[in-house]
Amino acid sequence: MTTDPTHNRTGKHLSERSLLLLLSLLVGLCSGLAAVLLTFCIDGIKRLLDNTLSFGYDIQYLLLPGVGMLLSLLLLRYVIKDNIGHGVTKVLLAMSRGESKIKPHNMWSSMLTSAITIGFGGSVGAEAPIVYTGAAMGSNIGRKFGLSYRNITTLLGCGAAGAIAGIFKAPLAGVLFTMEILLFNISLSSMLPLLVSTISATVVAYIFRGQTPMFACTLTPFTMGNIPFYIIMGGVMGLGSLYFTNFTLWLEDKLSRMRNAYTRWILCAAALGLMIFLFPQLYGEGYGVVSDLLNGREIETEGHSILSFLTRSPWGIPLLFALVFFVKVLAMTATNSGGGNGGTFGPTLFCGAIAGFVVARFFNLAGAGVPEQNFVLVGMAAMMAGVMQAPMTAIFLIAEISGGYELLIPLILTSTVSYGTVRIFQKYSIYTKRIAQSGDLLTHDNDQAVLTLMHTSDLIRDKYPRLKMEHRLRDVVAAVKGSTAAVIAVVDNDGRFQGLIDIGNVRKYLLRTDLYDRMTVQNIMETAPALLRENEKMDSVMRKFDTTGAWRLPVVDEDSKYLGFISRSRLLTAYRRELKEISNED
Repeated sequence: MTTDPTHNRTGKHLSERSLLLLLSLLVGLCSGLAAVLLTFCIDGIKRLLDNTLSFGYDIQYLLLPGVGMLLSLLLLRYVIKDNIGHGVTKVLLAMSRGESKIKPHNMWSSMLTSAITIGFGGSVGAEAPIVYTGAAMGSNIGRKFGLSYRNITTLLGCGAAGAIAGIFKAPLAGVLFTMEILLFNISLSSMLPLLVSTISATVVAYIFRGQTPMFACTLTPFTMGNIPFYIIMGGVMGLGSLYFTNFTLWLEDKLSRMRNAYTRWILCAAALGLMIFLFPQLYGEGYGVVSDLLNGREIETEGHSILSFLTRSPWGIPLLFALVFFVKVLAMTATNSGGGNGGTFGPTLFCGAIAGFVVARFFNLAGAGVPEQNFVLVGMAAMMAGVMQAPMTAIFLIAEISGGYELLIPLILTSTVSYGTVRIFQKYSIYTKRIAQSGDLLTHDNDQAVLTLMHTSDLIRDKYPRLKMEHRLRDVVAAVKGSTAAVIAVVDNDGRFQGLIDIGNVRKYLLRTDLYDRMTVQNIMETAPALLRENEKMDSVMRKFDTTGAWRLPVVDEDSKYLGFISRSRLLTAYRRELKEISNED
């Protein structure tokens, strides 16, 4: 990883810390404006379609989501020419693989495609795309001003936090989201920029969208007698979170095997249209349904779905909504896999609200008498805590977007139970599972974070002489005279690594002139204790050094061609430098 030489002082009179605070304000304002613009665009597209097209509900549900997916797909293939899906995961990968560098087009491309996808009825959320947008703004602004890697990463986190704060009008949740999900090492020096960014983004949202909470609702005061029901619901939400995460990733993998993008679009568009036709609640983000449930309004199904007959039975209502919960995961995955662009954040909240209503209604049908609106709200936090494995973000986000701080105890209790249930079976969240499998996940463990950020290819040195097996001892002596290297690499005619000569081990032959033309390199070469690959993960490299006890190991590419050596001293020096870079205070 490279660091800009100006990272200690970016101007004659302005330190980088002061500049970071000013830029965090700028990033917060930009990400807040982006969040406002995205919500306005989604609402505008929905109103435009509703006012200009005379489709009935059935045709609208069957056709429009697929049209939005196709428009997004065409933009991605022919204009943007990049894969921008899974925004939060891409931000995590940028931090671990790309020195927190995100392409400039992500400052607008995720917004554009997600607005079209959701505005046309795609069953996904706008939160992950706006997080990607905000993070891209922070990354590019930080790079523009020549900040160090650590401060670029901080600005990236500021952009993501500001995006969450702006779209939900929830500043504390923005900070917690960045701390729990994105940033692996929060220090006091980076906390202040995060706060500046989230507050500024929230103020922007207040100016354009008002100060009313996103899901304003009237709740029933918490009573101790409902604690057992909240605990049960926490366990149910944990199991629901496992279904949400595992089924989503499994189905995405299955659909990704279809190489033809247009064939995949046809399949996904048809499936999504059919699902929304059967369950109109799946149309778009679904926040209207969530708001109705939180305010105790009955969801109108008669005349809008052929399954509305289920609502004529008291037990049929929770059954219908349970089906909505399970099908939502399919609809979300079909939207993204078919060419649309959206996130899992919104669907997580939607599924939590639906599941909370179903659990509460079952309790009430059994005679428990629990407040359903409270369970809807608490269910959103519990599902989020399980799917994202971010309980603090879940608790305070739901409290902020609803004004439901009076339910803080059940929010904490249910989220904790859900999170604990998930952790029994699964270590990683929906955002981190694939990254962890590839070994690219940054964590709050500084040691592991440093290893993730280091790249094997950056540590290779090719200062060592090369000989072939048929060369004579005379050639070895000549190589020793012309170099200070402690080893000589032995390669074949195609440059593939065959072994090495340790100068210390063959020193006894170097003065034997009688052997100069009789002894070949093949007679004195050694097998390397282990081979390193050019793109091998750094924790694997460290293990090989530890198990072999070697001072240096050769590096080869995929074709076994010799590239150079990595020495233990160079590895440790890079490790110490990287550790200082991510943890040192300004």
